[in-house]
Amino acid sequence: MKSKPKVVVTRRLPIEVETRMADLFDTILRDDDTPMTQAELADAISDCDVFVPTVTDEIDAAILSSASPRLRLIANFGAGTDHIDVATAHAKGIPVTNTPGVLTEDTADLAMALILAVSRRLVEGDRRLRAGEFIGWGPTHMLGHRVRGGKLGILGMGRIGQALARRATAFGLDVHYHNRRRIPKGIEDTLSATWHEDLDAMLGEVNFLSIHCPATPSTYHLINEARLAKMRPDSYIVNTARGEVIDEAALAAALKAGVISGAGLDVYEGEPDPHPDLLDLPNVILAPHIGSATHESRREMGELVLINIRAMMDHHAAPNRVLPPGATFQVAS
Repeated sequence: MKSKPKVVVTRRLPIEVETRMADLFDTILRDDDTPMTQAELADAISDCDVFVPTVTDEIDAAILSSASPRLRLIANFGAGTDHIDVATAHAKGIPVTNTPGVLTEDTADLAMALILAVSRRLVEGDRRLRAGEFIGWGPTHMLGHRVRGGKLGILGMGRIGQALARRATAFGLDVHYHNRRRIPKGIEDTLSATWHEDLDAMLGEVNFLSIHCPATPSTYHLINEARLAKMRPDSYIVNTARGEVIDEAALAAALKAGVISGAGLDVYEGEPDPHPDLLDLPNVILAPHIGSATHESRREMGELVLINIRAMMDHHAAPNRVLPPGATFQVAS
């Protein structure tokens, strides 16, 4: 009988996923839910056939140099893979997979929730009431901004950006977007979305900016002091993508100075810690990276990890293979 592959998991996963993994493979599960240190990651990857990291694990060239000669797959639990040196893994002949698609709707829900909450000062109002500062309704009390009739700018019109566009249209927002490439006209028309080749020009028009682009060298601090200055004073920023896209120090300064009206953040440049200047600002909502944090999404992410592992075992091409730029697929023999 063919032996089961040894699968090492770096974080606690939903119990249904862990149970299924334990049934199918020789699985080493994490006892607690704290991130592994770099030394622990190096030790874990040194003795397995399949390695299952998450977004909190930095799988760089040094970690990959410790990989077992048996390692046949890095099956990432998550859609983003900027924490993995995919190019080095590919050069070593180690496929990397991810779990796209299944977290799209939940992340778009959170982005829409942040747009609504920050523009209507919902969390700020909750804090004030709990602190005993609510003394009754007043004509000028806690004024925010109307969503309907506003313009939403989407930075990155992939799966999640498009899912947000569908929600935004239902709330009466006029959808605008900036993307590396213009999406097909049929999709554009379905979403009633207007493309802006020039990001700076779009920033000056929109009331809301929602970020949905990956973290790459070209998107690092894409939203910086100069670009914040181009935005309207009654505008808001929402980020459910990657923290590095925003210069947080510049954002905090812009929020303090009233350059923009508010922000709703779910990801951070120095995660898990937001920039300290953001912590005491009433016009910013700080969520703890919960874009895909639903029972349904996390179970489905686990199912995709299992599918990718089974494909590797059966010598099939993994359905969710991630490649470095310019690389091509090679089917396992």
